[in-house]
Parts: sequence; structure tokens; C-alpha cells
Amino acid sequence: MPFESKPPPPPASNRRKIGLALSSGMARGWAHIGAIRALTRLGFKFDVIAGCSVGALAGGCYLAGKLDELEAWSRSLNKLKIISYLDMRMRSGGLIGGERLVEEMRKYIGMVKIEELGVPYVAVTTDLVTGHEIWLQQGDLVDAMRASFSLPGIFPPIKRDGRWLADGALVSPLPIAACRALGADMVIAVNLSADIIGKARRPGSNIPTAAGFDLLQMLEETDNKEKMSLMDSLTRRIFRRDYDGPSLFGVMTSSLNIMQDRITRSRLAGDPPDVHIAPRLGHLGLLEFDRAEEAIHEGEAAVMRKRPELADALQVLAQSMPHPS
Repeated sequence: MPFESKPPPPPASNRRKIGLALSSGMARGWAHIGAIRALTRLGFKFDVIAGCSVGALAGGCYLAGKLDELEAWSRSLNKLKIISYLDMRMRSGGLIGGERLVEEMRKYIGMVKIEELGVPYVAVTTDLVTGHEIWLQQGDLVDAMRASFSLPGIFPPIKRDGRWLADGALVSPLPIAACRALGADMVIAVNLSADIIGKARRPGSNIPTAAGFDLLQMLEETDNKEKMSLMDSLTRRIFRRDYDGPSLFGVMTSSLNIMQDRITRSRLAGDPPDVHIAPRLGHLGLLEFDRAEEAIHEGEAAVMRKRPELADALQVLAQSMPHPS
């Protein structure tokens, strides 16, 4: 089993446990905020939460009591703010260093240990050397979330306990298995990759638009001198898009997007959740973090579309509970 360390034994209880699996999805991840809010309004309480990439961020913030702060921050984003977090570092293992994002996360979340969350939590990552799926269940919450969204080529991997860890989407974009392994009898999965294939392009064009907007143009138009100093010839070549073809950045991110969709489909076939929630977000670019309101609303709507199925699953779960002796 791909545990980072042996998990504590589950407490003795006759109550059936509900797990929440939150997928990767970059900017589409704001939909997790809406989904979590809708599920809690319907009366769901989660006994296990497993997240991958932005799903690890949303799930961790929820358990830390910081979901309001995450939503407020997401709604405050605009394209210029997004640009301000892109600390480009061509010398590292990724285009973006990620330190500015970590500083922002620290400001809102603080120093929180996973063991203090009160509910078993897993941030899924990938060992870059072995390819193993690694479940982070202990230690600093922000560090675990940062490791989980280390998208290859975009963010550099994180070294932890002798391992180089990258985005969990490489092996398990929708961590249903982690929920079941930690004792969940019923798993609700929020899958942000179910509506993406063929959507990430401009109308009338077959060219993938990974960011959702012209990132190079935004960088060139900004007044930020530090950003302009980073716009060397190599950086320009990475983000430049020919008239009739995608940029290098677009090819890389679109390929990762397709990969996580196909891996998710394969793993769903072998281990489907009890309730599969699939927000319709294929039209959102991977870096359109400024469209939080739209994504959050669709996350809520996706849950409400599944309300009958959620009610049926709860009824089955209640009927399968052992009678007290």
C-alpha cells in the first residue's frame, strides 16, 4: 500500500464512514469549494478526505477551517494577480518556483499539522524516481498540499524524506482508493476531468489553449519590471504560440490534462465511487483562476444534480449499518 507511513488504526464505531475524494484540475479546482459547501448543506459529514493537487488544497483548507478564506482569496483573483504569483525560474525543475503561492497559503492557513485536523486526510503525490503513489498523512499541511500540486514542468518537485515528490495526478488524479483504504464505507468523488476533452480550445480552432488566455501577452503588457526581466528569449519561446499551432507550454499542459483524464477513466473503471460528481468545467482554461465564481457555482450545481443519487446512497448505507447488540 502506498502509505508514507502506517496510518493510525480507525476508532471502534458501528457508524459507517463517508469518504470524500477530490480530484486534480488546476483552476477548475475552485469547483471543489462549491461542491463541499453543497454537500455539507445536505448534511454530509466526512470521516476521510483524500485530495490530489488542487483537491488536496481544497480538502485541507476545509478540514483546517479555512474554506472561507480560500473562497475569499479565489474570488479576489484577477489576471494581473495571477501573473504576480508566477515567480518564473528557468533554473529549477519547473517554470514557476511556487514560493509566492506558498507564502500566500501560509498567510491564510498558518502552521497546521495534518495530525491536528481531527479527520484522516491524505494529500496524494508521486515519487519521481519510483513512480509510486505516495500518501502524505502527517506533518505540515501546507507542505503536503504544495507537494501534491507540483505539476511536472510547471512547479518543481518537493524533496521530502529522501523522495522527490511531484503532482499526484501522475498516478491517481481522483484518490478513491485512499478513501477506501482509510476505512470509508461510502465514497463521494468530485471529478474535475470528466468534461475536458475537446473543450480547451478557441471556438472555430483546433489549437489547445492551456491557460485560457494569452499568457505571453499578459506578461509583456504588465508594468512589473521584475516580470519583464524574466522574459528572456527562452521564456518567450516557451509561451509563444504560432498562428497555426500551440505553444510549448500549451502542448505540455494539454498533454498532462489528457493524461490525467485517461488515468482517471481507467481507475474509475476498476474502483468506481459510490457517488460520482462531475462538474461541467471543460470550457475553463487551466490557469483561469480568476473565474472562481463560475467554478464555485458549477461545483454546487453538480452536487445538486446528484441529489437523488446521494439520497439513495445514504439510504443504502443506513440499511447496511449493523444493529446494536
